[in-house]
Amino acid sequence: MKQLTSGQIRQMFLDFFQEKGHKIEPSASLVPKDDPTLLWINSGVATMKKYFDGSVAPENPRMTSSQKSIRTNDIENVGKTARHQTLFEMLGNFSVGDYFKKEVIPWAFELLTSPKWFGWDKNKLYITYYPDDKITKELWEKAGVAPDHLIPAEDNFWDIGQGPSGPDSEVFYDRGEKYDDLAPDDPENYPGGENERYLEVWNIVFSQFNHTENGTYEPLPRKNIDTGMGLERVVSIFQDAPTNFETDLFLPIIKKTETFSDQKKYGANVEDDVAFKVIADHIRTITFAISDGALPSNEGRGYVIRRLLRRATVNGHQLGINDAFLYKLVPVVGKIMHSHYPQVLEQSDYIAKIVKSEEDRFNATLNDGIKLLNDLIETTKKANKKDISGKDAFKLYDTYGFPLELTEEYAHDRGIDVNETEFDNEMEKQRNRARNARGTKGSMKVQRDLLLDIDTPSEYVGYDELTVEKATLKDIIFNEKLVGDITASAKKAELIFDKTPFYAEMGGQVADIGKIYNQNGELVAEVEDVQHAPNGQNLHTVKIIGNLKKDDQYKLVVNREFHAGVERNHTATHLLDQSLRNVLGGHTQQAGSLVKPDYLRFDFNHFGSVTKEDLKKVEEMVNEQIFAAKPVETIVTDKESGKKMGAIALFDDKYGDKVRVVKAGDFSVEFCGGDHVKNTSQLGLFKIISETGVGAGIRRIEAVTAKPAFDYFDDEERMLNSISKTVKSPSNDETPGRVKELQEQIKKLESKQESLEAKLASQEASDMFENPVKINGTSIITGHLKNANMNQLRELSDTWRDKHASNVLVLGTGNDGKANLLVAIDEEHVKKGLKAGDLIKAIAKDIQGGGGGRPNLAQAGGKNPAGIDDALKNAKEWLAQSK
Repeated sequence: MKQLTSGQIRQMFLDFFQEKGHKIEPSASLVPKDDPTLLWINSGVATMKKYFDGSVAPENPRMTSSQKSIRTNDIENVGKTARHQTLFEMLGNFSVGDYFKKEVIPWAFELLTSPKWFGWDKNKLYITYYPDDKITKELWEKAGVAPDHLIPAEDNFWDIGQGPSGPDSEVFYDRGEKYDDLAPDDPENYPGGENERYLEVWNIVFSQFNHTENGTYEPLPRKNIDTGMGLERVVSIFQDAPTNFETDLFLPIIKKTETFSDQKKYGANVEDDVAFKVIADHIRTITFAISDGALPSNEGRGYVIRRLLRRATVNGHQLGINDAFLYKLVPVVGKIMHSHYPQVLEQSDYIAKIVKSEEDRFNATLNDGIKLLNDLIETTKKANKKDISGKDAFKLYDTYGFPLELTEEYAHDRGIDVNETEFDNEMEKQRNRARNARGTKGSMKVQRDLLLDIDTPSEYVGYDELTVEKATLKDIIFNEKLVGDITASAKKAELIFDKTPFYAEMGGQVADIGKIYNQNGELVAEVEDVQHAPNGQNLHTVKIIGNLKKDDQYKLVVNREFHAGVERNHTATHLLDQSLRNVLGGHTQQAGSLVKPDYLRFDFNHFGSVTKEDLKKVEEMVNEQIFAAKPVETIVTDKESGKKMGAIALFDDKYGDKVRVVKAGDFSVEFCGGDHVKNTSQLGLFKIISETGVGAGIRRIEAVTAKPAFDYFDDEERMLNSISKTVKSPSNDETPGRVKELQEQIKKLESKQESLEAKLASQEASDMFENPVKINGTSIITGHLKNANMNQLRELSDTWRDKHASNVLVLGTGNDGKANLLVAIDEEHVKKGLKAGDLIKAIAKDIQGGGGGRPNLAQAGGKNPAGIDDALKNAKEWLAQSK
């Protein structure tokens, strides 16, 4: 067996397929782009959907990648099994309508067995295939796999419902008898069974059918190949590692963790080994997720990060690590993955800062969790119960990050069990909520074959001209058919011209709108939307007004006012992007944008909200560039030259051989295919109108430029004039002082009113305190006050306590459709077992409310003031029955 590092293995896979004519695709961000069906990118093919469903035609139909992926559906098994991980890399090769079985199977065999490549012994390979797929079986035999190493399996059919599907073939590697953990006659002791000897390393999917809505399988017009090889598994074979964790992908993390632990070493005992593995796995996932822009929070992806971090922290405590330590592992992860993911190490300081902040916060709550667990155990014992409820165990898991096994361990040490069935039910409810939270929009679509077949050349000329006098109509699409002509009765159609000034929606910039005229100057269509066809043409969705005919020439006119507004706001996003980096730090990166003619929306990654002071700095910085009247120029060059110019690139964006670099003076340099102004002064003015959070670690700024910015200030001035008039201020300049003066007057009046109300309440209560009622030897005072609030009820309870007026006090008051009750009990009767909380719960239903509190003082609120007298009456009855 060759001695290779994980980096060498990854590169060898990519190099092999590059030699076979494949384009190496960079690993996409873990945060899905334009796919609400996924919480995370969870496979290599997840980033290829647009190619397989035909919405985009790839530059090269042969592609290969090593795609980082996250799956957390089996998080409880991490560390306990040899292969479960939350972050993994999927090596894959893909064909979109190009090669198929007769090419991919010999290539797979060559990669695995050729001395130039992996060099594995072919006798160690076992292959499963779909029983009806005889061609696959024959091709493997022809490649060199022994017939008795080919195993038919009914479940070798890849199908996710509607969309592409087909048979698949799985490759297993025989690791030898030393890894055989089952008896020879065990029914699972075969390639594909639940054993450690035969390790699945590759799945090759032959996507050749379309699973239709009515459940039938129809042949696809273009057959595809989609394969997935787990890097961690392959590395474990090359490095003869018992599990994925004894490879160079994990061991450096584990060894570093040992230096923080309480003299604990990996390999000493099973329980500690699980903790080491959980920590190594989780910090990899956390590091990569934050590197790709996700941040800890209480929902969505942020919740996953927070949950992983808490599990890792709890496992650190098991190893005797009581202080923050995970953040120190971030650069270790960065160094391991540097060859393929250099950005992780570059961002390690920023990532570590976020991780440490979360660790410190959780360490403070961890002690609360342990205290809650101890309380649950004691409560369970006192109630003579045998187990902690699954709901309580799940709360510890969900809120405090306690794994079930940790709760069980604590409980078992004290002779208590945990209701695992209830816990599993709660876990399943959470999984269902997570599944329901993800939509269905954007899942794999059926190929739109018509557009894939259209390869008519079409040129976008809108960078330089917004009117084309003579554009030839090359294609007319109506009801998914190519037609030669069309009339107004059709109402809608899609058009492709040999050249067009209409921008197709991309990169957050909305599509142009405008009109189409025939050569006689007659309006024949209105352009409502423009999108990119799979082969790159600008596809115009139009409202048909007159007659159009294929190969005739037409005049295309973009709406200049609409286009100019979009240009201004697009340039403003570039100035805003750079200003945010300057003010908040280089870690900020664009997470999405929307550029419309009347406003812009800009989403960016940032840990925490942006302060008003920083927002003001950002706004001033953008306006400085506008007032400086800096030239905006576009340079067409190659990607590497653009990078040398310092151009900022979006991590998810794919760039061709030629790129457009947009420079705003010496301030901003970005890769961008959109439209821009010629000079920053054309923006006129820039104003931020809102800054909010829209997701885990994602902030959103909305802003306006030019006339919309002027209109915004005009509206603000009109509002200020109205306020000045209302508060009778001589001028707008003096309005803030006048408002402050009125606020002080209101505060004084409110204080005076509260004082008078307190006196009235005290007067109402004075007679009550003189006439307590005795019930079974316990004195009680009840009173319904007409002029009081809850604060005054509490003040009266203090007076009652000072006077020792009775053993029990029950007061009620109602105002504006709301009711309040207060119960106080003296210390002597609290010791005898009377509790204010019990009494308040018994009478709160009379006011249609609820409440609680301490044994000596409790309060309740409700929405039925008419029930106060009944509550006071029932308080006495409750006291009579409590004896």
